[in-house]
Amino acid sequence: MSRDAEIMAETQRLHRFFKECGALSIEPDFLQPADILLDLYGEDIRARAYLISDPLRGEKMLRPDYTVPVVQAHMKGRANSARYTYAGKVFRKQEKDIGRPSEYIQVGYECFGDDDPAQADADVFAALSEAISGLDARVQTGDMNVLMTAVSGLHASDDRKAALLRHIWRPKRFRILLERFSGRLPKSESRTALLSAQDTFQGSGPFIGLRSKDEIKERVEQLRRNNPTPLISETEMDLLTEISQLCDVYPVVLSKMHDLMTELPSISQAIERIERRLEALEARGIDTQLLSFEASYGQTSMEYYDGFVFGFYKASQKGVYLVATGGRYDALTRHLGNGIELPAVGGVIRPDLLVEAKRSAVWQ
Repeated sequence: MSRDAEIMAETQRLHRFFKECGALSIEPDFLQPADILLDLYGEDIRARAYLISDPLRGEKMLRPDYTVPVVQAHMKGRANSARYTYAGKVFRKQEKDIGRPSEYIQVGYECFGDDDPAQADADVFAALSEAISGLDARVQTGDMNVLMTAVSGLHASDDRKAALLRHIWRPKRFRILLERFSGRLPKSESRTALLSAQDTFQGSGPFIGLRSKDEIKERVEQLRRNNPTPLISETEMDLLTEISQLCDVYPVVLSKMHDLMTELPSISQAIERIERRLEALEARGIDTQLLSFEASYGQTSMEYYDGFVFGFYKASQKGVYLVATGGRYDALTRHLGNGIELPAVGGVIRPDLLVEAKRSAVWQ
C-alpha cells in the first residue's frame, strides 16, 4: 500500500472511531474570514497562514486549524452540549524546515458544554490515547490555568496583569514584561521620552502603522497609568519562576504546588481542578502516577488553550513527532460567542505521523 493510501486509511479509521465515541461529523469551509483569526492572534498569524484577498468578501485565510471554525459553528447555533469530529486538511507556512509539509490532515475530537470539566478533559485525553493505543508514545501534560491564576494573584495593577496574561503564550515577551514590571529590566531612554512627551507624535515620521492614532494614544496612556504603580516584588518573582519551572511526575509536582500555595493562594483553584482531573483519568484506566506535568507546557501552542493541555510524542528514525495534541479552550468560546462562554476541550491527531511511526517499525 502506498504512503498516501495508508494515510487515508488511518484518517478514515480515526474519524470512524470518534464518531463511535458519539461525535457528529463537521466540515468547516477551507476559506475562513481572516479578520477573526487576526483578531485572535494579531498580525503574527500572517507569517504562519496563507491569506488571499477577495474583492467581494475581503481578506480570507486557508484554515490553519479546525478548532476556531468549529467553535464558531457551535456558538452560532447556540447549542449547549455537543461533540464533533472532523477529518481534513489544514494549511500552515513553514519558514524554517522545508521538510515539514505546508498542508496535512488533522482528525479531531471536540467536546462542548460538559457539566464537569475534569470529566470532559479525561474523556478527550482517554479517547485520543485509545485511538493511538498501538503507539508507544511519550505523553506530556500541563495546565495553563496554573500560570494564569498565579499571574492573577500578583500584587500588581490590573493593567499589568492583563498585559502579562495577554502575552502568556509568548514566553520571551512574557519574561521581558515580568522583568520590566519588577524593575529588573531598566526602562529604555526611548520609552522614558515617549511617556514624558506632551505630544505623542511630536517628531515622528510618516504614519504607516497598522494601528490607528487613537489606538496608539490609548496604548501610551495605558503605559503612563502603569508607570508609577508599585513593582512586582522579588518574592512574587521568585514564586512565579518556581511555578513556571515545575516539571516532574504528578505526585512530585502536586506536593510542590501545595507548598507554593501557602504563599500564592490564587493557584488553589487550579490545583483542585488538576486533582479532580487526575481522579477522572484514573477512573478511565490512565496511570497518573507516572504521567508527566510541565507548568510551562502550552505556552508556545495556539493561543487559545487556557487550561489542561497535552501532547503525544513519538521518536522515529527521522526525529521526534508530535503525533497528537489538545487542550481546554473555554475563553475561546466566550470570544467567539459574543460573551457567552461554554466549557470546551478537544484534541487532534496527525494520521501522516502515525503512518511514519508504523513505517519506522515503532508501532507495537
